[in-house]
Amino acid sequence: MFQLKSGHIEGFEPFSQFCSLKEFNTHLEMWMLEHKHDFSKGELIGLKRLARFAAKIPGVCNAKIGTILKAIHEEYHDNGISRSTFKRMILKAKELGILTVYETERKNGSQSSNLYQFNRFPSNELPKTETADHPIKAINLFKTDKDQKKRIEEPSPLDYTYVSNRVPQPFVQLVKCFFNNAKTIEEYWKMAKASAYQNLFENDADLTLEVAIDSFKQLIRKLKVSRTVRNPFAYYFGICYNKFCNLFHEKMQEEYELNEKEVVFN
Repeated sequence: MFQLKSGHIEGFEPFSQFCSLKEFNTHLEMWMLEHKHDFSKGELIGLKRLARFAAKIPGVCNAKIGTILKAIHEEYHDNGISRSTFKRMILKAKELGILTVYETERKNGSQSSNLYQFNRFPSNELPKTETADHPIKAINLFKTDKDQKKRIEEPSPLDYTYVSNRVPQPFVQLVKCFFNNAKTIEEYWKMAKASAYQNLFENDADLTLEVAIDSFKQLIRKLKVSRTVRNPFAYYFGICYNKFCNLFHEKMQEEYELNEKEVVFN
């Protein structure tokens, strides 16, 4: 493992992969959408507390395990988690790609606390492969008329014609070709709107629709060529977010260049 010299947290700022705390929180939410079920309740408590210690420098933490565990114990009134649970969480987070861990050493060469670096949610790389095994259901030839009637009366999923009016029709017409389910279509639109809001584009309806459609086409391409997308909603959110993030930085750059020109002419 790569060795770093211990020091103040400000010295580890180059290890941050995020422009802001807001961006870090967004990527952490995407990681949780994809992998929350991989952690136990105690491990999730440890991961969330570690993330809170990574707020000063977004996504970077150099706190001692003892310090983190103490904070957890105080918050949960002496009902915190064990050191072994915290270390197990770190191991899982490393294996899933959420964290990169660096050992640090003091000036005298002795080992100091680790440096925890949160990684960005991948936009171009697919989540880990998971093969879904669907057992074949046996046909019961002895079902009663009552059972048959109950099954017939169960409501079927609503198709695209029941989608809320808040979802633009061009988006509905595209998504229905692949997922003809009202709730599914609305959920994909919700992901697009959330990513637009987090990058300050929530009031630009035309741009939100354009990015939502382009991102969905990119998602479908991935789904067609690979079966390794475990959570399409989280993956779609990641595509939308990165597109809006790039547009936001382009907008800031244009405003900066415009201001520079105004200063020169004045």
